[in-house]
Amino acid sequence: MARRYELSDEAWAVVADIFIETHGRGRPRLSDRLMLDGVLWVLCSGLRGEICRRALAQGQRFRGWRNQGSFDQMLKRLHLRLNDQGLIDLKTWMIDSTAVRATRASSDAGEKGG
Repeated sequence: MARRYELSDEAWAVVADIFIETHGRGRPRLSDRLMLDGVLWVLCSGLRGEICRRALAQGQRFRGWRNQGSFDQMLKRLHLRLNDQGLIDLKTWMIDSTAVRATRASSDAGEKGG
C-alpha cells in the first residue's frame, strides 16, 4: 500500500512510460518513481510557494520533465481515465479566486474617491 504522497503501483503503471530513465556519467540516479514521489510531496505538503519553487528549481530532472511536457501528459491521461469512468462532470466549472482580480467596488467598499 502506498504511503501518503507516494504513487501506488497502479498509478505508477499508468505513467511509468512517460518517465524514461537515461543513464549518464557520474553517480547513479535515484529512480524516477522516487523523484516523482518527491515532487508530489513538495507540491502537496503545504510548503510556502517560495520554498516550493526553490526546491523544485534545484532539480535538473524536474526541469527536463517540465520541458518535455511530462506533467501535461500525466494530466491528459488522468483526464481521459476519469472521463471514461464517468467521474468528470463537464457542466461544473471552477474559477480559482487567486487568479481573478477583484475591484474595491466588488466588496461594497465603494469606489475610490466616491
